[in-house]
Amino acid sequence: MTIQVHGYAAQQAKSPLGPYSFERHEPCDYDIVIDIRYCGICHTDIHQVGDEWGESKFPMVPGHEITGIVLQVGPRVTRYKVGDRVGVGCFINSCRKCEPCRKNLEQYCTEGMTTTYNGTERDGTPTQGGYSNKIVVDENYVLSIPDNLPLDKTAPLLCAGITLYSPLMHWKAGPGKKVAIIGLGGIGHMGVKIAHALGAEVTVLSHSLKKQEDGKKLGADYFYATSDLKTFEKLTGYFDLIINTVSAEIDWNQYLDLLALDGTMVVVGIPENKIPVGSFSLVAGRRSIAGSLIGGIKETQEMLDFCSKNNIASEIEVVPIQKVNDAYKRVLDSDVRYRFVIDMKSLEQH
Repeated sequence: MTIQVHGYAAQQAKSPLGPYSFERHEPCDYDIVIDIRYCGICHTDIHQVGDEWGESKFPMVPGHEITGIVLQVGPRVTRYKVGDRVGVGCFINSCRKCEPCRKNLEQYCTEGMTTTYNGTERDGTPTQGGYSNKIVVDENYVLSIPDNLPLDKTAPLLCAGITLYSPLMHWKAGPGKKVAIIGLGGIGHMGVKIAHALGAEVTVLSHSLKKQEDGKKLGADYFYATSDLKTFEKLTGYFDLIINTVSAEIDWNQYLDLLALDGTMVVVGIPENKIPVGSFSLVAGRRSIAGSLIGGIKETQEMLDFCSKNNIASEIEVVPIQKVNDAYKRVLDSDVRYRFVIDMKSLEQH
C-alpha cells in the first residue's frame, strides 16, 4: 500500500517547477504521516534544483522547512498523536549508531544523514521534500512545534533558525560577547534575533545600509556597510564571534582582521568556489575559522523551545505554490524580507 501525494517538482536541472504526483510508503511501526501546511523556500532548494553542487536527482520535490499536523501514526509511535503540530527539517534519518549520532549530532553522521529531499532512504528509495501535501517520517526525526509559534513563521526556523542557533550556542554567544552577522538575509535575520535574545551585543555587516532600519528592529545594536572601507578600519580586532551567512565570494581575510584575540569566524554559507585564506591574520591574533552545519534533532527542538520562550519567529512572505518559480527569481534578486513560505493549501486549487 502507498499514499498518493501531490506536489511541485523540477523534472531536470534548472527547469521550472510544476505539478507532480508521486507515492510515499504507508507508515511503518515508528512512522508519522504529516499533513503539510507550510514549507519554507531555502536558497539550498534553488542550488539543488539548479544542480549547482552536483549530484542532484530528478524529478526533484524540494523543501526542508516543513510544518504541519499529524494525520496518522504507526502502531508503535509514542512521541506524537493525531492532531499534533509538528515540523521536519533538513534530514529525516541517519545511521543512529556512529559517534556523532550517539551524541545527538546526527547532522554529522559518518554514514551521511538522509536528507529530506534529493537524498536516498536507507532502503534505497529517493527522498522527496516538503513542496507537497504529505510526508512520512520516523518519529525520532520529527519536531514538536510549541503552541505559541505560528506554523507559517516557524517553517524557516527548521533550517535558517537552527543554522544560526547552533553556532551561537557552540561558541557561547551571550552577555559580554560581541557578535557580528555578515549578511541580513533569510538566514542572517534569524541570527540577529537569536543573538539578541541570548544577550550578546549584535552587529550586522551588510553590503549597504539599505536594511539598517530593519536590522535595528530585529535586534541589532550596530549596523555597518562593508562597501565602506572605513568599516574595516574602525572594527579591526573588535568581535569575539563573526558568523558569515553569505554564499557570495567575499574576502574572508578582511573579516578575519575584525576578530579579537581568540575570536572565531564561523562559515555557514557555502560559496561556489574556494576562498583563499592567508595565515598571518590567524596566527597574529590566535584567531580561528570554522564551519557549522544546521543542528541535530535534540538541539533543533531546544531552538524551537528557545524561540517559543522568546517569541522569535521568521519574517516571512507567504506565497501559493503556483508562484514558486517567481519566488525563486525574487530570492536570487534579494527581493524578499526575509523568507518565502509556501502555503500548501494552494495545492488544492489543482
